[in-house]
Amino acid sequence: MTSCRLYERTHSAMSASRFTPFLPGYDEDKPHEECGVFGIFGHEDAAELVALGLHALQHRGQEAAGIVSFDGERFNSERRLGLVGDNFSQEAIIRRLRGHAAIGHNRYSTTGETILRNVQPLFADLAGGGLAVAHNGNLTNATSLRRRLVGNGAIFQSTSDTEVLVHLVATSREVRLVDRLIDALRQVEGAYSLVTLTNKKMIGVRDPLGVRPLVLGVFDDCHVLASETCALDIIGAKFVRDIAAGEMVVITREGIESLFPFPPAPSRFCVFEYIYFARPDSLAEGKSVYEARRRIGEELARESPVSADLVVPIPDSGTPAAIGFAHQAGIPFELGIIRNHYVGRTFIEPAQRIRQLGVKLKHNANRWSVAGKRIVLVDDSIVRGTTSMKIVQMMRDAGATEVHMRIACPPTTHSCFYGVDTPERDLLLAAHRNVEQMRVVIGADSLAFISIDGLYRAMGHKGRDNDTPQYCDACFTSEYPTRLTDREEPANERQLSLLAEGI
Repeated sequence: MTSCRLYERTHSAMSASRFTPFLPGYDEDKPHEECGVFGIFGHEDAAELVALGLHALQHRGQEAAGIVSFDGERFNSERRLGLVGDNFSQEAIIRRLRGHAAIGHNRYSTTGETILRNVQPLFADLAGGGLAVAHNGNLTNATSLRRRLVGNGAIFQSTSDTEVLVHLVATSREVRLVDRLIDALRQVEGAYSLVTLTNKKMIGVRDPLGVRPLVLGVFDDCHVLASETCALDIIGAKFVRDIAAGEMVVITREGIESLFPFPPAPSRFCVFEYIYFARPDSLAEGKSVYEARRRIGEELARESPVSADLVVPIPDSGTPAAIGFAHQAGIPFELGIIRNHYVGRTFIEPAQRIRQLGVKLKHNANRWSVAGKRIVLVDDSIVRGTTSMKIVQMMRDAGATEVHMRIACPPTTHSCFYGVDTPERDLLLAAHRNVEQMRVVIGADSLAFISIDGLYRAMGHKGRDNDTPQYCDACFTSEYPTRLTDREEPANERQLSLLAEGI
């Protein structure tokens, strides 16, 4: 994970650097989950199983991956840029990751360069032994904590907010490692799910609001921690339960211990996990992600019906909602857009002529399905709107007589600071436009979003409890559940801190 302290600066240059590996005009128009974590304790094939788990979590981060193992005497670390399958399918690398315990991490960064020193798990030799940390989330007071630590003599090796946590553990005056980790976590704000590895323990912990996911499983009598249940499935592990909001689980050879070191607070699980981030075959907080998306589509059809001939999903994330919409509306479902799954990172630095092809590199119209038809396009979200414009035009070029858009989440009006890569607010299409103005921008015949209450109804609630919301939905409502300390600093102080840190 990377720190919130660089968020403002890097987003101004995103289109020039961060997203060129991801086909400009497509992937920058989607929010991106930050990371996936996986760990297993007490198995002779620990590293190999972690590599498989990370493969299942590849959707949560594609920039880099890493694994740290412990063999009873030493920690072994392998960190690589790129995809899991391109790096950890090699037998020689797995052989170097000896040991009965291992943790791993997939990275997608909001900030900082994609360089090896930012790849997790981070490892440090502390007074009581080694500590490896894999983190999904974002610490919203990392800048102020880092400034204090540097002022006291700390030397940082990365631009990651996770390293702030490592330094807090290292400088804690508590004796036991578990107590030092608790002491460190009590100083941080924001969202986190952590998997850590020491000489004797694997520890998993979620922030007090449970914003980011973490689940517990069992495989061959060994305990497994993962961001999603689909990672348990790939190794044949049994899903036990979600780690609760604010819970810390300490796993040793003697078994598992559950601690609740933080004051209780209402859970604020990220609702975007259901809308977009999690794999549809995962369970999240006891709910099927696929079923949640299908129900969102059904509710969307009830709220915003339209007379049309076909319902067409924007693949792949819009498909379950489109199925639900079609079922509820009684309109045929068709694959009117075909996705090319094999583009990946082929065009690392595409020529301008190639870049102008935009979304067609990844999506193409199935014109034999849509020509002469009134179609409803269903997508999970609209962020900048650039992809929506191109797909609407693609459908018109393929002969669609009407193009209506239905979006399976409310308008995204605010940036996320809890481990999701969204643009600065001024770049969000919905931040300063109403729905009609957005419709004009993307060129659709009609445009509608599910309401915030409709989203909550699809999740099984009567509606949004405005006094105590059941989810973190700040990107739709601006109601951030924690302080945004680093964002609350005066702009000149933020710039001075960046200069002082040489970033």
